[in-house]
Amino acid sequence: MMRISLCNEVIRGLDFAAQCALAAGLGYDGLEVAPFTLDAEAPHLLPASRRAELRRAAAGEGIAITSLHWLLVAPAGLSITSGDPAIRARTLDVMERLVALTADLGGTLLVHGSPHQRSVEREGDAARAEEAMARAGEWAAQHGVTYCLEPLDSGQTNWVTTVAEAAAMVRRIGNPALRTMLDVCAAGNGEGDSVPALLERFVPSGDIAHVHLNDRNRQAPGQGKDHFGPVLSTLKRLGYAGFCAVEPFDYHPDGPTCAARAIGYLRALEETPA
Repeated sequence: MMRISLCNEVIRGLDFAAQCALAAGLGYDGLEVAPFTLDAEAPHLLPASRRAELRRAAAGEGIAITSLHWLLVAPAGLSITSGDPAIRARTLDVMERLVALTADLGGTLLVHGSPHQRSVEREGDAARAEEAMARAGEWAAQHGVTYCLEPLDSGQTNWVTTVAEAAAMVRRIGNPALRTMLDVCAAGNGEGDSVPALLERFVPSGDIAHVHLNDRNRQAPGQGKDHFGPVLSTLKRLGYAGFCAVEPFDYHPDGPTCAARAIGYLRALEETPA
């Protein structure tokens, strides 16, 4: 069966131990954690005792902390494109510490989306963003994790809006610890090719290390018009071994119910003959 994690902000109204218990009880294999749900001001500075507590909470429920995403929401004011030396130094410091946090929590991967913190507005912005990705790959390699640049559609950002763009950048940098991923919602709203076609192109090449499952209407799989059967069957046929994370933005009718409906829908698709 596909390894499926739940992005924890969907159920952030619960404390972390309860998030682990609910996700495990619903049949998820892991949690993908948004750092701002752990600390609204400075998640990158969580003390060692808290990191150990979070890891124990997940292990106690038999669930993994698989990954981190929404990396630059907190603290406020971060940017990988800013030419301000102070902002840049602060942003890179947070990124480096989040890589270490991922390793401490037992995770294996980080997803760099954070669209508002990567806007390209002036000359030099894109080069600074790419250099930040190169640095992130170096830190990821040091900690034995993978750092993924997430392509996001042009409605969210103006920097790296397709899987092809992200893959080209990853190849230029040439660090195996830096890869890209596919977000079904972003692909549905911004790519010319279908999601299965993108997977056919970029999974065998090794570019894609992670997948976000969400409908282009921003709800969970099964709550819109996107068909996820072909997505799962393509991943299976290609031998994809990574995690898929359920990442809706509109929790309908509420977070826990949304999470329950999504995993039920996806597991049923896995049992349906292609």
